[in-house]
Amino acid sequence: MKKLFMTFIFAIVATLAAMAQQISVVTTTGATTLYRTLQDAIEGADPGSVIYLPGGGFPISNDVKINKKLTIIGIGHKSNNDNVDGFTTIGGNLWFNEGSSGSAVIGCFITGNIYIGHDDTAVNDVLIRYCNLNCVDIKHSACMETIVNQNYIRETCSFGNSNARITNNVLKGFFRIDGGEIKYNNLTAPTWSDAYTGSFNYVYNTVVTNNLLLCVWVDNFASDFRGGGNVFTNNFGTTYGEDNIEIDGLSSLEELYEKWNGGQITPSSNFHFKEEYKQYENQFGIYAGDGFNDNQLAPVPYIVGKRVDTETDSSGKLNVKIRVKAGQ
Repeated sequence: MKKLFMTFIFAIVATLAAMAQQISVVTTTGATTLYRTLQDAIEGADPGSVIYLPGGGFPISNDVKINKKLTIIGIGHKSNNDNVDGFTTIGGNLWFNEGSSGSAVIGCFITGNIYIGHDDTAVNDVLIRYCNLNCVDIKHSACMETIVNQNYIRETCSFGNSNARITNNVLKGFFRIDGGEIKYNNLTAPTWSDAYTGSFNYVYNTVVTNNLLLCVWVDNFASDFRGGGNVFTNNFGTTYGEDNIEIDGLSSLEELYEKWNGGQITPSSNFHFKEEYKQYENQFGIYAGDGFNDNQLAPVPYIVGKRVDTETDSSGKLNVKIRVKAGQ
């Protein structure tokens, strides 16, 4: 961790010295290269590299396909974080294609989707964490061990009949999981409608536990739900399964959450439970289990203060002062 910290600090200083907002790519040996665009960083990075995105906007074309193992780390997606350069936005979609198994995306606002694999190729062990994105779309059932953890996901996801692990997320809904895990999530879609806009469908052989399943509380769920071989336990908001959690006197989620905000999947909503319901936060939903990172920051250093003189001193040195804080 110390080596990673010092390498990151070196990249920060180099960026400041260049007087430009640049992208740092760190190889497995610690070598650092700076790029001006996300596309150039992805194309130029060696397999196994980490791409550090500062605050700002980074557009990417759909022509850019990731075909090697890469970790992309942003500075978070919440506007109220104390990073001096703001939050990280990736404008477009991220495509993880053949050769990109083991990749990760952490701490970014993504205007589009994350696509994993394609029609004839599996991509395994992809991690998506601390992001705000439109949806995750897995393209092949042989894509193994995708982990989607502690994200805000704005639309219904398709997991391609894979064994994805979906834990501690706020999301609208999902379908097509086989042999996976669905634990400690808040599903906020208000009603079930059909296979593609409904929030919970085509789920097989999956452990479904300790979720807030608002989307499946309708009486005819058991007959309309397309799936089988699942284990449903300790969920709230549905009568389907066993040992479901009930809260006496609760008539709406607006009463349960600190700030329901009309069910919008956005950091401006507050998905903590009100004081009278705090006892349930460790039983179901995003704060149960391993919990949810409200700051949505990756555990890497970021800049909370900087000053760069406009001129060198009498000895030709440029005075640069930075204050750095580590995410949690």
